[in-house]
Amino acid sequence: MRALIAIVALGVFLVFTGAFYKINETEQVIITQFGKPVGDPVTEAGLKLKVPFIQQVNPIEKRILEWDGSPTNMPTKDKLYIAVDLFARWRITDPLQYFLRLRDERSAQSRLDDILGSETRNAVAKHELIEIIRTTKDRAPVRDASLTEEDLDTLGSLVPIRKGRTEVEKEIFKAAAKKVQVFGIELLDIRFKRINYNESVRPKIYERMISERRQIAERFRSEGNGEAARINGQRERELNKVSSEAYKEVEEIRGEADAKASEIYANAYNSNAEAREFYEFQKTMDMYKSVIKNNTTLMLSTESEAFKFLKSMEPE
Repeated sequence: MRALIAIVALGVFLVFTGAFYKINETEQVIITQFGKPVGDPVTEAGLKLKVPFIQQVNPIEKRILEWDGSPTNMPTKDKLYIAVDLFARWRITDPLQYFLRLRDERSAQSRLDDILGSETRNAVAKHELIEIIRTTKDRAPVRDASLTEEDLDTLGSLVPIRKGRTEVEKEIFKAAAKKVQVFGIELLDIRFKRINYNESVRPKIYERMISERRQIAERFRSEGNGEAARINGQRERELNKVSSEAYKEVEEIRGEADAKASEIYANAYNSNAEAREFYEFQKTMDMYKSVIKNNTTLMLSTESEAFKFLKSMEPE
């Protein structure tokens, strides 16, 4: 009799304990009967009742969950491979749909790997490397304050950025959020955790950086040479202008001096007939000195003005 009572008591205890279950604040529950969900999801915390032995409790996380992808090599639009490490935050908003399609968090993480990885590859492949590296599209290069707008227009310009990494993250989030909704999942946020150059393309990145800096340096050098040529040309023009004006002034002064001297000579030699005759004689002697040299044969007409003074000379 005691054994029967003990068996009945044990059965009652098992039925009683199997009929109740507890839900924590951080979880929600799907009740299944023979593997199929029955009723609506239970989302309120507390002690709940179910059919013992027949119905099973399937707890589902209510808190925000983490997805942390593994670094994956993928090509950018400019054919450069980078290793992208991504993370995201998500939560279960439709537990019944989640249970029917995924069952558990392990399956959900696997599906997120597929969706987020695919959308990340698509977004990276549509953008240049600089779009992925830069946080935003806004950047202002430091310029010398003394440069004018015309100078800035001729300087080497930086590669234009249309979106930036933040906008690329938004593109991935927008595309992936629609796809995970069918699994009862809400995607809350997505971010690039780390972006590294692939070892095989790192030398190409460095070569491109060197090439771009060298191109900018050559442009600066070319502009410097052009500016130097312009300055030298302007200096030559100013020097020629100064020399020309100085030569003109010298010639004007010299002409005025010659005219003044001629006036003085004319006034001196035109004072009387003897002065004029002496002036004529002096100039003729100067002509003889410049024309007649050693072994010079001079043939003059007896009527020549130059022969007049030689003709008047009496032989010794």
